[in-house]
This record gives sequence, C-alpha cells and structure tokens, in this order.
Amino acid sequence: MKLWDKGFTIDKKIELFTVGNDREVDMHIAKYDVIASLAHAKMLTSIGLISKEEMKLVEIGLKDLAIEIEKGTFVIEDSFEDVHSKIEWELTQKYGEVGKKIHTARSRNDQVLVALQLYYKENLSVINQQVKTLFDTLLQLATTHQSKLIPGYTHLQVAMPSSFGLWFSAYAELLIDDVYLLNAVSKIVDQNPLGSAAGYGSSFPIDRAMTTKEMDFSTLKFNVVAAQMSRGKSERSLAAALGSLCNTLARFSMDICLYMSQNFGFVTFPDELTTGSSIMPHKKNPDVFELIRGKCNKIQALQTEMILITNNLPSGYHRDFQLLKENSINAIEDVKTILDIFNFAIQQIIVKDIDLTDEKYQYLFTVDSINNLVTEGMPFREAYQKIGSQVQAGTYKADLGKKHSHIGSIHNLGLEEIRNKFPKN
Repeated sequence: MKLWDKGFTIDKKIELFTVGNDREVDMHIAKYDVIASLAHAKMLTSIGLISKEEMKLVEIGLKDLAIEIEKGTFVIEDSFEDVHSKIEWELTQKYGEVGKKIHTARSRNDQVLVALQLYYKENLSVINQQVKTLFDTLLQLATTHQSKLIPGYTHLQVAMPSSFGLWFSAYAELLIDDVYLLNAVSKIVDQNPLGSAAGYGSSFPIDRAMTTKEMDFSTLKFNVVAAQMSRGKSERSLAAALGSLCNTLARFSMDICLYMSQNFGFVTFPDELTTGSSIMPHKKNPDVFELIRGKCNKIQALQTEMILITNNLPSGYHRDFQLLKENSINAIEDVKTILDIFNFAIQQIIVKDIDLTDEKYQYLFTVDSINNLVTEGMPFREAYQKIGSQVQAGTYKADLGKKHSHIGSIHNLGLEEIRNKFPKN
C-alpha cells in the first residue's frame, strides 16, 4: 500500500531504490507518528471532518498500535512503503472508512516532519539527562582525586603541573558548552510543523494551535513554507550539537587511551573493562574508549553530510530530504549508547600515583620557580632567563611546594561554581 497510490504499479527496481531502508528506520519514529496522528484526528473531529463516533474508533486503534510499538511487536512489512502507510492501513482494516479519513489535511511531508520533530525533541531531552549524569560523575571524580598531581602537556611535551581534579573537571565544564548547543537545538525542533501539508498549507479550516497543544510543542512553525524548509535545517543544527558533544567525548577518550599506555601510566581500568590480544598475552587494551573515539569522530562528520545534502536546495519539498533521516536517527541512538557506556566505564577508572620526582618530569615546575623569583622582586624577564640558564646548565632544582590559588587552577578548582553553571533545564 502507498499513500500516493493512483491505481498503477511502479517498477520494482524504482520502488526498491526510492523506498530504501525506510521501513527499518521508521521503526524509530513509529511511536511519534501515532502521537501526531491522534492529535491530528482530534483536530479533524473538532472541525467536523471526523465524527465523534469515528474518533473513538481512531483513538482505540492508535492506542492499540502504541502498545504494539512499546512491546516491540509492531512490524512494517515489505508490502508497505513506510510507517505512515502501515498505520493508515491498520486503521482502515479494523475500522473501515475512518482509516481513509485520517490523512485529510495532511501530506506525507508534514507527517514525517512532525514525527521527526517529536523524536528529536524527546531524545534530545534523554541525551541532556545522560550528559548531566556524566557531568556529575566527572565532578565526583574531580573531588575524589583533586589533590593528585599529574604532568600537564603542551605540544605533548612536559609543561606545567596539572591534577586529576583539573583534568576531570575540565571535561565536565566542556560538557556545559555542549548542553548550551543541545538546548538550542531543542528549541529549534520544539515548533509544530503539522498543517503545512506538502508545504503550502490546506484549504481545510484546520486548527494548528490545537495540534500544537495536543503534541506539547512550545509553539508553531507558523509559515507553512518555513515549516517545510525546516526539514534539513533542523538536522544540520542537530548534527552540529551532537558533533560538539562528540568532540568532547572523543578528546577525552584520546586522553584516556594515552594515559593508559605504559609510557604514561597515569590510569588503568579493571581487567573486565578491557580486551586482550590474540598473540600478546600481556595486552590490556582500552577498546571501549577507542571505539567511542571512532564513533564520535564519525558522528562529527554528520554535519558535513547534512550540509551537502541540503545546500542550495530551492524552497519546497525534495526527495533528497529522505536521506537526512537515517543517519540523523543513527547518530542520536549512537550518542545515547556512547554516553551510557562512557559513564559506566569512567566510574571505574583507577587513578595511579605518579612520581613527579622522576627525571622526565624534572622541568615540570620551572614556571613556578620563575614566579617565586618574581614574588621576591625580580623582574619576570630576568627570572625567566635565570631559570632558563639553570635548565641549560643542568643545575635546575625543582620547587614542588608552590600553590596555585586563583580559581580554576590545581589548588582551587571551583567545582561548586562549575556545578552551579550547568543549565537547569
């Protein structure tokens, strides 16, 4: 069954190409198509296009389908083009003519658009909560290990003293920036496009404010052309926000892989969280974080894909938009899995004691030594040259006792300030 069936059969080769794997992808938005269909049916009832008796049947049918979707027994067979045609067919089979009325004043264009907006909206909320969970975990780790110093690096060369507290809370605060972007995208997708139909509205006296309220959108996408043009723009914004979050997680994963290596030896994990080698029995590999890094880098490429698919398309609907759906949904599902496994694993990190008197760290405190001389009255440039001369001559002796007192430094992390900075909603 096709919603656009006009009585002729489409070439099978063309059908396979145009449908693609929409049936599999649409399982993710089936729940939301039911929600939107119920809101639309209620609105059609309010303007007299569906009777109250018919509405009762539609409501029963859609709620039954919602239960099937929740249980995982809902199936979109190969005979259907997508979830929308499947749901309409189910209602028609069970309740007759009213199933054929459900598409009144809708197009498949705004039907898929509203389902995707609802899916994005709900799952961005889930991701936000997962980020908050990871944020709390990192601040707890920063609190627990705030007094343990580690070398800090620039250009991957030993630079200045850092700490595990500084490291963990750095990534915690970066997550706040990612949440700012996620919240911005949540606002973008929280606009009801239903009623835009194929992009130019309808001659039916539909009540778009009613469906907006029924689906709990904050506002309408008022202009029907703008509503259709939001397809692609929403995905570009979504990809940018997910990419920002994934950049944070990928860089953190890289640090972990580096710090787990024997040449650093700063952290490790319980054996059951790592993998081995088929020929080297000593190996303890951070595969989880390597896969997180790879998956996150893949998701960061999504924005470029969204831009290239939609760039310079004229106004109105184009079938190119179908290609946005699969990878946007996959990215969201992957990010949820990544956040879950990242939080699970990082909670079990084992922080090692580091001997900062080791020869390779002998110049870690040169800046502190310069600052000591400046505090005693020597001009900074002279102090720099004096310590530099000691380094060159091999006579430099480190002073490990200097405290960093300003906020955001190793001895004053500002954890409570960072905690309070996290967006409340």
